[in-house]
Amino acid sequence: MLQTEIFNKNAEAYEAWYDTYPEVFQSEVAAIKEQLLKLPEAIYGIEVGLGTGRFSKALGIKEGIEPSEEMAQKAIKRGVEIMKGVAEKLPYSDYHFDFILFVTICHLDNLKAALNEAHRVLKPGGSIILAFLDKAQTIAQQYEAKRHRSTFFKNATYYSVESVKDLLKKTKFKNLEFNQTLFGELNEIKDLQTPKEGYGEGSFVVVKAVKK
Repeated sequence: MLQTEIFNKNAEAYEAWYDTYPEVFQSEVAAIKEQLLKLPEAIYGIEVGLGTGRFSKALGIKEGIEPSEEMAQKAIKRGVEIMKGVAEKLPYSDYHFDFILFVTICHLDNLKAALNEAHRVLKPGGSIILAFLDKAQTIAQQYEAKRHRSTFFKNATYYSVESVKDLLKKTKFKNLEFNQTLFGELNEIKDLQTPKEGYGEGSFVVVKAVKK
């Protein structure tokens, strides 16, 4: 709940980050969209922990989960339907969705519990998409170095690709597919970057996996 309070008190600062780094945001959206486009058409999904709804709006996702009231109000103004809840205990029945998107998993209290919940509410053959800052790459390391001075990242947990792969397999997901973006340091990214297959070069990694 500590993370929720931080976002409640700093929603305007959160919004300002996207205005400061528009090309970074657009590059992240492009990488996520590339994975979403692999899914069948006319399917039903949500974003979990959607913040102020910027990603949902950009990706055409109509609803999702957000525990911060202040962030949720901004998402609602963007036309996103909000269900209050947390990733570790989703307020949905079993076998409910075709896909679930998580962006910036570093802010979750318990990633493994969130993945188990995602598996529960996904239909058989449904997809989970995780977008995250790779612990081994430049931008996560920059945030880690200034953690003590950061409002949003001082309590963040960064994950390596290998640890995410391991958790997905432990929570019964299969057929992992990766792409990546954000090549270079944060302040150097001034243009929209084209996503690249795989991982190990870009700071922002997106993985799609399928429920067994």
